[in-house]
Amino acid sequence: MKAMEFNGRWVLVTGASSGIGREMAVQLARDHGAHIVAVARRGDRLDALKRDLEALGSKVETIVADLSKIEEVDRAIEKATAGRDLYAAILNAGVTHFGPYQELPWADFEVMLNTNVRAAVRMTTELLPKVERHHGGVMLVSSLSGLTPVPYQTAYSATKAFLISYGACLWHELKGRQVSLTTYAPGGVATEMTAGKRFKPLRGWLMDVEQVARDGIDAFRRRRDLFIPGLTYRVGTALLGVLPRRLVVGSIAAAYRRALVKTTPNP
Repeated sequence: MKAMEFNGRWVLVTGASSGIGREMAVQLARDHGAHIVAVARRGDRLDALKRDLEALGSKVETIVADLSKIEEVDRAIEKATAGRDLYAAILNAGVTHFGPYQELPWADFEVMLNTNVRAAVRMTTELLPKVERHHGGVMLVSSLSGLTPVPYQTAYSATKAFLISYGACLWHELKGRQVSLTTYAPGGVATEMTAGKRFKPLRGWLMDVEQVARDGIDAFRRRRDLFIPGLTYRVGTALLGVLPRRLVVGSIAAAYRRALVKTTPNP
């Protein structure tokens, strides 16, 4: 298939009120001439994004939805596809937890599982046939923590690992069809999600959100199957196949544990 072209076409972006999602929506509108269906929980943020994108000449539809609730996922899908030809979807919405596993209440874990996994699967299943009509695609925004386990982000890392496997399998199932499935796996990114005090000692590792968004859009446009932004991260991931897994995960655990000790009383 030829590369995707977003100009004048509708692209859905979830988690569009901040971070990678917002930056991708801006770049798609500004640099690629796309029209945006922006989905997020915070209506005031979506209103501000709508004003910014319309000033760039794009059409914008905003949908306030909590994607941890399946009825709101279905409502978002229905509204996003009503009366328009959806060309592509970037499923970016996600939540995390940084801290010992036992700190995460069960209710918060269910929100994470529903947002990071259940909503992504539901939207992928429903949207793939719709974007295939226009030879478009779907992108799952996973994480490098889905490829390499990250202790102290245990539940988050596990949900992102699901997306890595899910996306890899779908890519093979969709071969030969006029639609693409890209899985995007950035490392840590400087966003609102990583702005908490516990992340402060780790901020030297974080990537610039504008570059991460740009690399993600390019990988999506080129219909890559799995893409990791940043040469350092790509080389490091390749080395993981050589080094003992226990050693690598242990090193990550030690770094995260030090961050918790520095920022949390009696972690």
